[in-house]
Amino acid sequence: MSKQTNLLLFRYVLNIYRFFFLRKIFYTLNKLLFNLSLRGMGILNFENYKVGGEEFFITRISPLLNDFVTLDVGANIGYYSDAVIHASPRAKIYAFEPHPKTFQKLKTQAEKYNFVAINKACSDMVGSLNLYDYMDEEVGSPLASLYEGVVNASKGVKKSWEVDVTKIDEFVNDYDITRIRLLKIDTEGNELKVLYGAKESITKQLIDIIQFEFNESNITSKVFFKDIYDVLSDYEFYRLLPYGLVHLGEYNPRYWEIFSYQNIVAVRKPFVSEVKKYLDVLS
Repeated sequence: MSKQTNLLLFRYVLNIYRFFFLRKIFYTLNKLLFNLSLRGMGILNFENYKVGGEEFFITRISPLLNDFVTLDVGANIGYYSDAVIHASPRAKIYAFEPHPKTFQKLKTQAEKYNFVAINKACSDMVGSLNLYDYMDEEVGSPLASLYEGVVNASKGVKKSWEVDVTKIDEFVNDYDITRIRLLKIDTEGNELKVLYGAKESITKQLIDIIQFEFNESNITSKVFFKDIYDVLSDYEFYRLLPYGLVHLGEYNPRYWEIFSYQNIVAVRKPFVSEVKKYLDVLS
């Protein structure tokens, strides 16, 4: 059908829906449909790696990761790095985790599975910053953040640690890295600053694929998806589904600025055709 026909059909269905369901009595039903639709769009599927799409993603692109560098920024105890090394045994993984408690577990995993654990946070500067988490966590929670507001005081007593911080560009220069096949970022609101710290590497087209979380932490850090979109202007954006990716197309705040858990994959435009050989992409 033509675009005009689709538009007419949509308006027809919309008018029918409004006539029957645009009533106070159906608010709860509409809210339920809204929440179900979010999950169908790849949002709020946080229960595990499979439903969040990461298991599928890592498995399918595994041939692209062998013999190349993967940076796992915000590695926590190493689940993501473990998944990559199992799928791509020859991948060269550097896992960054600043939390002093969590890092001890990550270090054990790194020694077991032969990747490199680095006890630093990544941001847009080199130095030290405070990392916030809940005091009663033995290992360290996955919500630890450089933004104090991300750690909700109503859920436990907050504590902070002074941690070392580096930039990806600094790390790339120090380790003479010439190609990063995959950069994964899970930093509870600090994703944009991590990208600022990789600006030189991005400009030089050294990073092929970037996977990052976008969630409610970005409200605290005051980062819109549009900010990330502008930094990664040479990338195409996709949202992870359990068994594929959906192409987000041109920026549209209605579908992009949703501050709830979602896994986003940004692929450098010249590399898109290579990635599509291994992934099912819905346009």
